[in-house]
Amino acid sequence: MTSRTEPVVVVGGGQSGLAAARAARLAGLRPVVLHAGAEPVGSWPDYYDSLTLFSPARHSALPGLAFGGDPDRYPRRDEVVAYLRRYADGLDVDIRTGVRVHAVHPRPDGGYLVRTEAGDEIAAAGVVAAGGSFGNPYLPRLPGQDDYTGELRHVAGYRRPDRYAGRRVVVVGAGNSAVQVAHEIAGYARVTLATRGPVRFLPQRVRGRDLHHWLDVTGLDRLPAAVVRRVVRGATVIDSGVHRAALAAGLITRREMFTAFTPDGVVWSDGAAEPVDAVLFATGYRPDVGYLDPLGLREPGAPRPVGGVYADRPGLVHLGWEFQRSFASNTLRGVGRDAAHVIAALAGHLSGRPGRRAGAPAR
Repeated sequence: MTSRTEPVVVVGGGQSGLAAARAARLAGLRPVVLHAGAEPVGSWPDYYDSLTLFSPARHSALPGLAFGGDPDRYPRRDEVVAYLRRYADGLDVDIRTGVRVHAVHPRPDGGYLVRTEAGDEIAAAGVVAAGGSFGNPYLPRLPGQDDYTGELRHVAGYRRPDRYAGRRVVVVGAGNSAVQVAHEIAGYARVTLATRGPVRFLPQRVRGRDLHHWLDVTGLDRLPAAVVRRVVRGATVIDSGVHRAALAAGLITRREMFTAFTPDGVVWSDGAAEPVDAVLFATGYRPDVGYLDPLGLREPGAPRPVGGVYADRPGLVHLGWEFQRSFASNTLRGVGRDAAHVIAALAGHLSGRPGRRAGAPAR
């Protein structure tokens, strides 16, 4: 039978996996983190070079370790990578890099068998699916897409704006990444932002304080995502005013989403065709959890998880999914709270007392 002496396997060594590992240790469990990359910093090194957090350092730390430096600065990509390295080094848990999980199978006597692509097997008391979604970017399909001869990629593959110098570029999306990428490419190229509706902005600073200060003190950051969406009324872009000004000044042109591709461009919603050299889709990601397919979670009628906990698969939880429990679930500032929640459920299951509260990491 499943035993608490068996490890809890955490799949993924990014912010979610590291937060889960810390919460598991505090709950008296033995976490083993399996990460496909060369070091436990998640997918952060693969994001575009200029990526900047929209939350200041004081609101961007994982439980147990402050970000350091000026708490009001907005950390860049490489600062986040360095922070996650420090965080992993201080955990004192078994972190195995270069290990990609191939499949998770249920064991007849309870628990799970985790198989890696290298052919190794680990018997686990529980599994935390914390591998994130960067490896599974969502790319919509439109008519004529296969015949398009220009550059077509998801923003997951974007790095620098200078490669687009002098070109005609369409960026698809109305979120933070879409607007930030469109704005920086606009310094080199002619850029159109294609969206299905108006771009809606939230001010980055309100009454002299960062927006995340108010989200924290009012408790909005902890409310269910659906509630926060109603409060912010569909706003999706946190902005200091720079991006709104760029749209207003015509540095970036916004148009209703195009309906099809042509071999050398796109067809806009009004029927006009336009030659385009490159199309970048900033259309989000989907959970990268194909390794869970042997558990039948995506079969018709399979129960849905609640807050990251699978009632029909005791000992299995997930972490770091967008809007999992709150508006901040897949962010540095919010994943620690979700980690405490799912690990409490996991520890309760392993102890035979599902209602037991495990120790939650301090913020």
